[in-house]
Amino acid sequence: MKVLVIEDEVQVSALIKQGLEEQLFLVDVAYDGAIGKRLALSRDYDVILLDIVIPGINGFDLCKMLKQEKPATPVLMLTTLGTTADKVAGFDAGADDYLLKPFEFEELTARLRALARRPALAGVIFGSLLRYEDLKLDLEKKVASRSDKSIKLSAKEFMLLEFFMRNPERVVSRAELAEKIWGIRFETGTNVVEVYINMLRNKIDRDFNVKLLHTRVGMGYVLSKDE
Repeated sequence: MKVLVIEDEVQVSALIKQGLEEQLFLVDVAYDGAIGKRLALSRDYDVILLDIVIPGINGFDLCKMLKQEKPATPVLMLTTLGTTADKVAGFDAGADDYLLKPFEFEELTARLRALARRPALAGVIFGSLLRYEDLKLDLEKKVASRSDKSIKLSAKEFMLLEFFMRNPERVVSRAELAEKIWGIRFETGTNVVEVYINMLRNKIDRDFNVKLLHTRVGMGYVLSKDE
């Protein structure tokens, strides 16, 4: 597996490179956003590991640029910025996963392998527009529609739908949604995920014959045209 590490802390990038190469990863390193962008666009990588606070082009802006040019290449953001707002900004920029420093190296490699195994997106990304079947989500205008019929979403519903549209036809667990959308660890005593899933499903599926948001009992939820 070939990985691009964009990290300006020399010691951190050296440790990551050494650890990954010991597990037979092929690793390139860039120490600023400009070099990272050039490498990412001129070579093919299975995963890009991207810090947020880097010289030149910051990680958020760089992620947006890379996702416009190579939307199928997974990006894992690795950073000390751990607030919910930071995570939301990361996912809004197009990141596929988000890992905080300090981290366990085994978790890092597990996440990299999981991202590399992820199938190519069944949905389509055109710049700031996500599309799956007749469902569209404009990330710049913050507008959702289906069959050109406008759908009014709350901020959390928008985030939830964006996550599904970036991961179409992949079953997503309640625990993953709780972590990625709410920034919390899932607890069996809370039904916040189910509540928002039901509200979102009511808005994007109620008036249409083909249902797109499905429950997989015991596993989670999936955005799919098939039951």
